[in-house]
Amino acid sequence: MLIDDSRTIRRSAETMLSSEGCEVITANDGFEALALIHRHKPDLIFVDIMMPRLDGYQTCAIIKNNARFRKVPVIMLTSKDGLFDKARGRIVGSDHYLTKPFTRNELLRAVHELLPSSAVA
Repeated sequence: MLIDDSRTIRRSAETMLSSEGCEVITANDGFEALALIHRHKPDLIFVDIMMPRLDGYQTCAIIKNNARFRKVPVIMLTSKDGLFDKARGRIVGSDHYLTKPFTRNELLRAVHELLPSSAVA
């Protein structure tokens, strides 16, 4: 699953992941994502930090506080790469942190690291 309020980021990441055989579900924000998570039960979640209504930190915290989805890896996506931002992501339970703009290889490497049994290279 990819949660980002930027249509460009959603389409770019979806294209990169789909070309490697991943099924990608996208959401515009945290509220939309929470409904989709229950319906689709994703194996991995990418979440932007800076979003309206429910930001990435809040979205990640809600996911990680739900016993059903606690073990689903969450990767924070952001242009904010400061130490404080990374620490705050860890506090709310994120498993990895990718800084925008990211490359195809960085995106796929993150998937492979958090889902080693996946066929993604």
